[in-house]
Amino acid sequence: MAHVAKAPLVAAVSEAGGLGIIGGAGMKPEELREEIRKVKRLTSKPFGVNLMLLMGYIEDQIKVVIEEGVPVVTTGAGSPAPFLKELKEHGVKVFPLVGSASLAVRMERMGVDGVVVEGKESGGHIGHVSTLPLLTATLQKIKKVPVIVAGGIGVPEAAQAMKVLGAAGIQMGTRFVASEEAPVSDTYREIVLKANERSTVEVGYRFRHGMRLYKNALARKLLDAEMKGDEKLFEQLARGTLRRAVEDGDPDGGMYMIGQSAGSIWDIKPVAEIIKDFAKVLK
Repeated sequence: MAHVAKAPLVAAVSEAGGLGIIGGAGMKPEELREEIRKVKRLTSKPFGVNLMLLMGYIEDQIKVVIEEGVPVVTTGAGSPAPFLKELKEHGVKVFPLVGSASLAVRMERMGVDGVVVEGKESGGHIGHVSTLPLLTATLQKIKKVPVIVAGGIGVPEAAQAMKVLGAAGIQMGTRFVASEEAPVSDTYREIVLKANERSTVEVGYRFRHGMRLYKNALARKLLDAEMKGDEKLFEQLARGTLRRAVEDGDPDGGMYMIGQSAGSIWDIKPVAEIIKDFAKVLK
């Protein structure tokens, strides 16, 4: 949710009773600080930050999170081990995103506060395992910390099914792109609404950067570069295209990171209504 999970959306989610998460990927430390402060001006409710741990300035981002008193961090693209002690000493809850049950077990042993299992139905960066097998395998092995689930959850009934299986909570991205508060181009919202369950494609696995994207001209070019094994071309094609989707609404040249749940999303609503719909079935 980089460039999407920013202050207006994050604050709206928290105000409605969820836990809004700032997408910190790509933000320089002072940009992250300003985004955190924007959220604080919009809500007094708790919120969190998602950090990609392989970023070159991750240490400074961690420092900002601690200084600003952010209570929750979710992590991806690397192990939180080098930062876990410092974060926990300052009262920050740490929830790594994991794509396998074995990784979830390692995270639990490490001392994290919970795990977010993300199935490959999700939009954006993904692993290899679908949501249901990933969740059920993880729940058989994880007993000490809560397991949050993400991937393919676009309607309340899907969330209800996850609760029945034993998930402690859900994480959603694509559903909130189709909200009134999401700071995205009209094109981005329209793509979510017109997409069906077959409108996305998986790219980048060959280069260790698996992603699920809307199947447009850019995605097809990325697939072609991947099939040719041309990693340099792949990276050149991808550079700057997420911003082109979020801000410019370029239908062919933008990178639209939407999940397969888009096939079950038919309307744009205020965040408060979306959360109310889900809360009804999760009580």
